[in-house]
Amino acid sequence: MTNEVTLRDVAREAGVHVSTASRALNSETRGVVNADTVKRVLATADRLGYKPNPMARGLRKNRTMTIGIVIPDIENPLFGPIIAGAEQALGSRGYSLLIANADRDDESHTRETVRALVDRRVDGMILATASRSDGLITELAASGVVMVLVNRAIEGSPVPAILGDDMAGIGLAVDHLVNLGHRHVGHVAGPQHLSTGMGRYQAFLTRMQSLGHYVDTSVVEEADWYQVDPGYKAAMRLLERRPDLTAIVAANDLIALGCYVAVRESGGEIPRDVSITGYNDMPFLDLMQPALTSVRVPYRQMGVEAAELLLSQLTADADNERAVSIRLTPRLIVRESTAPPRL
Repeated sequence: MTNEVTLRDVAREAGVHVSTASRALNSETRGVVNADTVKRVLATADRLGYKPNPMARGLRKNRTMTIGIVIPDIENPLFGPIIAGAEQALGSRGYSLLIANADRDDESHTRETVRALVDRRVDGMILATASRSDGLITELAASGVVMVLVNRAIEGSPVPAILGDDMAGIGLAVDHLVNLGHRHVGHVAGPQHLSTGMGRYQAFLTRMQSLGHYVDTSVVEEADWYQVDPGYKAAMRLLERRPDLTAIVAANDLIALGCYVAVRESGGEIPRDVSITGYNDMPFLDLMQPALTSVRVPYRQMGVEAAELLLSQLTADADNERAVSIRLTPRLIVRESTAPPRL
């Protein structure tokens, strides 16, 4: 049986003290070690196949080397890439990711889920569950829990967030439809208690008005969640009220799929009678009939950025580190669900 290579083995082979080898192998401290020594230690560790023990490192730092991520809807495909990106960034630094699914309809369950992670002594949390005004997040921040919000934001909160640029993304969808010749454009909005729902709704109004199109509340209908059935119900209400609409900007792809069903049940075809755009560009949209035009948000990058921002907070001096939020740039993927309106 092959013996496990230890830090002491690496130090002996590299001809340095164990503490020097430890600092050279740690990306956070290798700056205090001579550059040639760092190269020698890293080369020796690689040659010997040395693998640092994250648990031991965590004990030295009084950390568990675990990060919790809380998501509101495990059935929503957008959260998979976020988790994958976060796990990639954290794994490269020796951290493990604990994934928890909170009940979006039960605030007490969300609190229990978050508290369970706190009780597990996670070093920090990535939260995708925040509403626009979330008392739990405020409480956690006040108690010193290190957090990053992902795909959500809280109004007036100092907690940093990694978001897509919804103003730009919805603007791309509106511009595309207007450039095709659509003048009667509706919006099936996401839940307005979430920053994404409100932000995309405001972006729709702002962009339509900036292009010189009068819009009122009659062209907007709110879905109560980012899923197909709520999208279908909201689209049915919208089309019954405004049968003159020739295009719909949906707040996400699952809502857009609900719009597909509503248009067809109303006797229409896509895009002949109604063009539809989605948001997120989740997998397999190109296999739909017709393939859905959607705004692509870099969700895997969102997960990576969230993890890196969280780790930077864990390693920084809290008094000198200012929390920042980052908005990632989306782009429009044009497919077959959009076309010029019939004359």
